[in-house]
Amino acid sequence: MSINIGIHDLSFATTEFVLPHTELAAYNGTEIGKYHLGIGQESMSVPAADEDIVTLGAAAAAPIIARHGSDRIRTVVFATESSIDQAKSAGVYVHSLLGLPSATRVVELKQACYGATAALQFAIGLVRRDPAQQVLVIASDVSKYELDSPGEATQGAAAVAMLVGLDPALVRIEDPSGLFTADVMDFWRPNYRDAALVDGQDSINAYLQAVEGTWKDYTEQGGRSLDEFAAFCYHQPFTKMAYKAHRHLLNYCGYDTDKDDVARAIGQTTAYNTVIGNSYTASVYLGLAALLDQADDLTGRHIGFLSYGSGSVAEFFSGTVVGGYREQLRTEANRAATDRRKPVSYAEYRALHERSFPTDGGDHPTPAQTTGPYRLAGLSGHKRIYQSR
Repeated sequence: MSINIGIHDLSFATTEFVLPHTELAAYNGTEIGKYHLGIGQESMSVPAADEDIVTLGAAAAAPIIARHGSDRIRTVVFATESSIDQAKSAGVYVHSLLGLPSATRVVELKQACYGATAALQFAIGLVRRDPAQQVLVIASDVSKYELDSPGEATQGAAAVAMLVGLDPALVRIEDPSGLFTADVMDFWRPNYRDAALVDGQDSINAYLQAVEGTWKDYTEQGGRSLDEFAAFCYHQPFTKMAYKAHRHLLNYCGYDTDKDDVARAIGQTTAYNTVIGNSYTASVYLGLAALLDQADDLTGRHIGFLSYGSGSVAEFFSGTVVGGYREQLRTEANRAATDRRKPVSYAEYRALHERSFPTDGGDHPTPAQTTGPYRLAGLSGHKRIYQSR
């Protein structure tokens, strides 16, 4: 017997600061059209000295706990590729900041930008096993590349929190999924580096290979036809990649790549990513938030999701929008999350980018730059110290 499981609520948070791409272009002498049109980015979220994936994740999840409580949450799955510890899950810090019950399992998942989709699918499995429980999925990342590198313009930071459960109020997630894995070195970050390494063209090619592979498996598993989908949410390392990926899918399926058709399928999913930048694991679900916030009534319509994580693992799956979903949306809060950011100059951004904690285990407080509900207060004895306001 099939049961309805999916995304019951969704909330996101981003950083205290924002760097407009006009500042970056002025610094490096780049024509602004290369950013605004070429990669489809207008600005990037920049973390303050006292915020990280934990503070972002807690800020994203807090409104969900405030609305629904935590009595039914038995599991927290934290997806990230910018982890702060090789052993302890970032989700354990979030669990503490949110005051969640001790009778909770908390784990961290990693597979580049795909991790949040793995977390969502694991959550669905747990709810199918025990329909009385709900699972809190958090995707939180800070995208960081070397200064003056080609990837610098695609940076960003955000967290998305999703409450997964039975009879969801937003989107019902459907079987089957199309899966694809290939061992490629298009993007990676060794343990000894803060900034990722990326081969830009190789990464684009690997992404497009994954589009083909996931769709092939999806159709072989008995999935929906392309014509049944009202919109598509793609992973967006930069927003133009979503357009490129969808054109590739249409070509692969033998369809024309009419510009207006592509825009109708993709355009309303890019609004938040355009101004936030790459948020790695959160990216696909920022696309979903943007779509639900902007589109005409999608009740009963089907959405395609393509989640890609370099290295590489990808998944294509579908969701159906649930009746009454508009009553659950957080459109005003979502827009406020991006509008509240304070612009910084390129020099200020550069100083934040280059800032790092000493590794001597001493006491190293952080300057209080944020105004949100949670902050990273500093390090002491190699321990991260967080505070609630």
